[in-house]
Amino acid sequence: MEALWILLVGVVIVVGGVLLLRLHAFLALTLGALAVALLTPTENVERYEIEKAAVKILAIDAVGSTIELALSEKQGASADTILHLLRPTPEGGSLEKIASLQFVELLDDGRSRWRISNATDLAKVQPDDVVVHPLKRIAAAAVARKTIGARVATGFGNTCVKIGILIAMASIIGKCLLDSGAADRIVRTMLGLLGERGAPLAFTGSGFLLGIPVFFDTVFYLLIPLGKAMRMRTGRNYLLYVLTIVCGATMAHSLVPPTPGPLFVAEQLGVDLGVMILAGCIVGFFPVAFGFLYAHWASRRWELPLRESAELSLEDLEKLSSRDESELPPFWLSLLPILLPVVLIAGYTILKMLVKQYGVGIPAGVMRVAETLGDKNIALVISAAVAMGMLSWQKRSSLKQLAPALGNSLASGGVIILITAAGGAFGGVLQQTGVSSLIRDLPDYSPLVILLLAFGITAAVRTAQGSATVAMITAVGILSGIAGDLSFHPVYLALAVGCGSKPIAWMNDSGFWVICKMSGMSEAEGLKYVTPMTTCMGIVGLAATMVGATLFPMT
Repeated sequence: MEALWILLVGVVIVVGGVLLLRLHAFLALTLGALAVALLTPTENVERYEIEKAAVKILAIDAVGSTIELALSEKQGASADTILHLLRPTPEGGSLEKIASLQFVELLDDGRSRWRISNATDLAKVQPDDVVVHPLKRIAAAAVARKTIGARVATGFGNTCVKIGILIAMASIIGKCLLDSGAADRIVRTMLGLLGERGAPLAFTGSGFLLGIPVFFDTVFYLLIPLGKAMRMRTGRNYLLYVLTIVCGATMAHSLVPPTPGPLFVAEQLGVDLGVMILAGCIVGFFPVAFGFLYAHWASRRWELPLRESAELSLEDLEKLSSRDESELPPFWLSLLPILLPVVLIAGYTILKMLVKQYGVGIPAGVMRVAETLGDKNIALVISAAVAMGMLSWQKRSSLKQLAPALGNSLASGGVIILITAAGGAFGGVLQQTGVSSLIRDLPDYSPLVILLLAFGITAAVRTAQGSATVAMITAVGILSGIAGDLSFHPVYLALAVGCGSKPIAWMNDSGFWVICKMSGMSEAEGLKYVTPMTTCMGIVGLAATMVGATLFPMT
């Protein structure tokens, strides 16, 4: 219960800081992390670090006085290794040594057999007992002795290592797509292929595609002028255009890396980035399809008038719609910065699956090249280089002349990195409280219960403070402790968290205000048209995730 109260204090500080005090998300998350670290007893921190480094107990043979562990030779199983068997003290806070384990033999599939130092202790092995290497125990004690500032900084730095380069490169890609006209080219080409009747589908597909490397607010800023231009040409269906732009971009924002939210969740849960991209696209199809159908239903039921906004006058719209297409890059080049990292990362993931699961013989040299190019950081750097080259060629200028614009994109990306890394620090100290013990028994429940809980936690935080990214960061900090013990692939847990970041969009959400102000909606119209759609889309995405986890657990 102590961990629960600390968790509640941390969440209240983050949500209250954003919602009531109007603090920047970075400050609110940092203050929450410092408060949680201050309130967490050192024995809780040490126990968490020990359990994180523990070796899984697979079987106990009371007759032979041995214990079977998930420890291979590469992981240190040898005759020279001595392990400790630890057990929680009666008070429940710390762990104490009750026996030593000595190596017996290696088994198949990364297992090994060990003999307990005292056979009478073997019969007393309990579910909460932990096996750990003595050096890991010393390291855990060292972490517990760190100051609260050092512990928070460690979580901050570890997160930056995982996502810093990715978000910086994604910011550059997004800026280059906008400034070069590549994003405009993608939308115009899709509109040209599908025609006026296919414009809603073009907006949906463009929104989802652009939402992968570009933040939601930016995608909406880009597409809404085109939606207004289509309304001027056709004289109808403005609400349909607005909602189809929203339904495509909002799901990519929460399900498909390298957007910060799903990127962070995938890293925290140990999900391969290629798997997250593929699963996010597959599951995302269902809520996007629902949103597309909802938009048509709403357009037939209600009419949204075209109004001037401070950001874009009707005169500006006419200039935008008459922009010469010769100023835009070709369609294939416009798509390349978006598709290239997806192909490289997902391609290596598929090759690994073919080798490990299906025994396909692929030359070692090919796998090494695929591993290098398929590394998430390398793939995004290559894509950013292509995007910068495209922008330089389109503008007929050198990269030096483009430096100010790229600097602005990095400044924007730097803010996202700060927020995400602060969220990593917050999630890290939350785990050290022992909050994972509150949900330790969840893996024994139905996958549906676990996914529903993940969805509910994320939705509650999102509704309270408004930011989908902060909601995902907070929820995964609570849930990451069970990722390794699930009866299904943790990518489904990541997807449930992403879907849970959709309900409920209202006036505390910056994206809600962007939609309303740029489209000309009133707040009441936003609550009437947008909020129900995104909420239902989250629920549909959860349903698709539950079906996937049940039928294709991928264990």
